[in-house]
Amino acid sequence: MSNVKNTICEKVCEYVASKGASLTVENALSLLETPSDSKMGDLALPCFKLSKLLRSRPDGIAAELASALNGMEGVEKVEAVGGYLNFFFGNAKYLSDLQSVLKTEFPALKAIGEGKTVVLDFSSPNIAKRFHLGHLGTTVIGNAVRNIYNFCGYKTVSINYLGDWGTQNGKQIVAYKKWSSREILERDGIKELERIYVLFGKEAEKDPSLNDQARAAFKELERGNEEYLEIWRLFKEISMREYTQTYKRLGIEFDVWGGESFYTDKMPAIVEELRQKELLKLDAGASIVDLSEWNMPPALILKSDGTTLYPTRDIAAAQDRYNEYKFDKCLYVTSAGQSLHFAQWFKVTELMGKEWAKDLVHIPYGTMSFGGEKLASRTGNIILLNDVFDEAVAKARAIIEEKNVAHENKEEISEAVGIGAVLFSALSNSRIKDTNFTWEGTLSFEGNTGPYVQYTYARAASVLRRGNGGNDYSNHTLAPEEAELIRKLCEFEETVKRAANEFEPSIISRFALNVCTLFNQFYHNCRILGSGGETEQFRLALTEAARNILGNCLDLLGIKRTEEI
Repeated sequence: MSNVKNTICEKVCEYVASKGASLTVENALSLLETPSDSKMGDLALPCFKLSKLLRSRPDGIAAELASALNGMEGVEKVEAVGGYLNFFFGNAKYLSDLQSVLKTEFPALKAIGEGKTVVLDFSSPNIAKRFHLGHLGTTVIGNAVRNIYNFCGYKTVSINYLGDWGTQNGKQIVAYKKWSSREILERDGIKELERIYVLFGKEAEKDPSLNDQARAAFKELERGNEEYLEIWRLFKEISMREYTQTYKRLGIEFDVWGGESFYTDKMPAIVEELRQKELLKLDAGASIVDLSEWNMPPALILKSDGTTLYPTRDIAAAQDRYNEYKFDKCLYVTSAGQSLHFAQWFKVTELMGKEWAKDLVHIPYGTMSFGGEKLASRTGNIILLNDVFDEAVAKARAIIEEKNVAHENKEEISEAVGIGAVLFSALSNSRIKDTNFTWEGTLSFEGNTGPYVQYTYARAASVLRRGNGGNDYSNHTLAPEEAELIRKLCEFEETVKRAANEFEPSIISRFALNVCTLFNQFYHNCRILGSGGETEQFRLALTEAARNILGNCLDLLGIKRTEEI
């Protein structure tokens, strides 16, 4: 369809030029829309922006363009309706479009990121805590964004930037020395680390001096106290065992496992650079960068006791990443609650004169709550992610058994469908929306859910296993369901581009659901196997195209394909 779009836009630009104005093909392309109702055409050009450019009525512009563009190759009819110019494509155009979506490669998408590098910082849990629902957003959104940029031809570098350096580690060390032991820790693992962290929070409410002890412990850690470093290394080792198992279950791999601690020896240089550039100021003993001119609170660089804070470490990490990868974009996927933090230290890097400051992007997402209460490790109000996965997998297994389907790999399918349900739930709405987790909504296997997409993909795969297609269908006359499905499949490339530009995986999710709806209408209303001749060959080809596109959507979202369910 891209060739027809370009031709349309070239002719629109010629028309604009004839009126004494100018418009680029790229800007014209941005004006094109796909009507929600195919009765209004396959493509539409709203003429309202042209109206401002040409100082003329939009309905008059549409009428003149309809007269000029009718008879274009590949376009059956051009129609002016109010201020809209609607294009209708003929049978031959749909057949040609089917060939384009049958391809497994998308060179136009791959060309977008050629020679460019994107660094992504996501998931990044704080050590000594198990994964809970609060970690789901950053992990699956970050992975999906990485997949989308990979698909668009970028070199991506995924970094798991562990929260392993800060006052919370001081709290854990104090709690460990007071209420635990290596023997208990070796036996109970990360559960024991969580127990003593929650206990510290409760005890500190009664005895605030514990917080002073925690700050002192972290200061010792930064000074290189070997006893404290040994305890800290044990915390990290136990945490890593837990995390690698969860990532394996999700099918997520990282190119780099880092951590805030890695930048301990790199932070003094950042602090010194800030001093030399006269950006640091003293405020009650703490070193800050004043951001009042930009209506932001000051960025804290050093506490009054000389220990570092998150902005210091993040600036050091960003500088190191630019030195290593010369990134075109560096993306940070964290909750919207951290938006101010990122705005502050992004501004500090800009004030430092860093050329890469403009390429730092925060990708915020909404909070996850349970029963209307915010999830928090400190209070123990958490829903463990593996518990959610286990529940979803059990439900998937029960459905498969209820259908008496004899699968050799039933456990593998149950795992794929159960976890797919949870991931799709997290990726199906705009990422910035807050979510109140419910078992019913997340684990539903009906309606607009991950299992619905996986079932539809499996249905298409099953048809193709039983069919014997071909490519001789040039005389096939399309049924309405076939035309609607092709029309939607042809939107795949634009959908991926938009998802990349907006860092928004839910654009892919919603597109996949629309494809599923249209494919199932086609499947139920148009006989595929046994329809014979060109009709059967065409319908098998259309089924293959739908399977390819749905498979790509699942891959982009980080959800496993299911060849059978």
